Amino acid sequence: MDKFFKISERGSTISTEIIGGLTTFLAMSYIIAVNPAMMEAAGIPFNAALTATCFGAAIMTVAMGLFANRPIALASGMGINAIVAYSLCLGLGVDWRVAMAVIFLEGILILLLVLCGLRQAVMDAIPVALRRAIGIGIGLFIAFIGLKGGGFIASDESTLLALGDLTSPAAIVGVVSIVVAVILTALKLKAGLLISIVVATIVGIPLGVTPLGGDFSFFPDFSAFAAPFQTTPDGMIALVEVFLQPILLLFVFSLLMSDFFDTMGTVVAVGSRAKFVDERGNVEDIKPILTVDSTAAAVGGFIGASSITSFVESVSGAAAGARTGLSNIVIGIAFLLCAFLAPLVGMVSGAATCGALVVVGYLMMTEIGEIDWSDISSAFPAFITIAGIPLTYSIANGIGFGFISYCIIMVVQGRARQVKPLMWVAAAAFLVAFIFT
Repeated sequence: MDKFFKISERGSTISTEIIGGLTTFLAMSYIIAVNPAMMEAAGIPFNAALTATCFGAAIMTVAMGLFANRPIALASGMGINAIVAYSLCLGLGVDWRVAMAVIFLEGILILLLVLCGLRQAVMDAIPVALRRAIGIGIGLFIAFIGLKGGGFIASDESTLLALGDLTSPAAIVGVVSIVVAVILTALKLKAGLLISIVVATIVGIPLGVTPLGGDFSFFPDFSAFAAPFQTTPDGMIALVEVFLQPILLLFVFSLLMSDFFDTMGTVVAVGSRAKFVDERGNVEDIKPILTVDSTAAAVGGFIGASSITSFVESVSGAAAGARTGLSNIVIGIAFLLCAFLAPLVGMVSGAATCGALVVVGYLMMTEIGEIDWSDISSAFPAFITIAGIPLTYSIANGIGFGFISYCIIMVVQGRARQVKPLMWVAAAAFLVAFIFT
């Protein structure tokens, strides 16, 4: 096992990998409750959606561990599942099988881009400052998600955002989570983030934040599998219907852009913490990572789980010491168990994971000093990327702002020839996406 996963070679241990895997799993376990609920709104039976979510995450996370040997977990992506449920199915009235066919087709196209080397080439064309900015922006995004889950941030009609009710039970649990996470991180305890989640979950029981009970008699339902090749109520194969409606092809392009660059940002962010990104922001052995991630998108559409993608919460496991694919095996087993024990995982609230996500955000901010803020051609695109990711609640949007602004500034400064061709292509694609989708 040590030789296969290169555990000692990467300065890790089996126990550290297990702790890292459990930390990542708990940080992303909300998807087990959220995704099936969204897919049910789209028309998929709840049990079928839960089965697809758990099995899809388990299979593809283990695949990443075995084939890429990196601590990057995968599951149904937030954002894309909302598009499937509320834009495609409820908005346009598209049958859920057709929506899954859209996801399946998008995944196939991304996989072809990886096999052709285009996806890696785009990553290589990104300036170093922008690569660093993507990780920093994701750090702020993760911290924002944590603070929102802990009740520190609330929506407000007049100011958009405001301070939440710090006397609420959720905020109290969030405070406990942050305090424990910060103290244990300061003491350099590798299991600190995991312990903070467990402690906050226990504290949340008497406060009513940690839900108890649930039906543990659940059995898997595989009826959503092979969704793109199932027959719709119209009597047609779902995949065929995608090609008969031009607007669905536009959604394929839009989702492709989101998947393409969300994963790019996530891989860089996790790699910077797990130490497989060099000082120039280049990711080591990136092709197997991108291959598995792209395959996961197609698999998600095939089994009815929405697009399965690399989860940014994997950074929490990397911060806890995960360095190899062994942590993925731990995560995969946990997801598989959740196909039968989902109510148990439902006990972990957003408030309980607040501290872990805030500390991870802090750790990812440490690279901000590596950016040359005196050069506007790299500094402004970096700034707009860092700000754009959390403020638009989208990794892809922040990256798009950075790409477009970088190209504009380089043209104004008469340095257009220094911009690599694929940066022009990517910036143009983002511009089209922003205008038409």
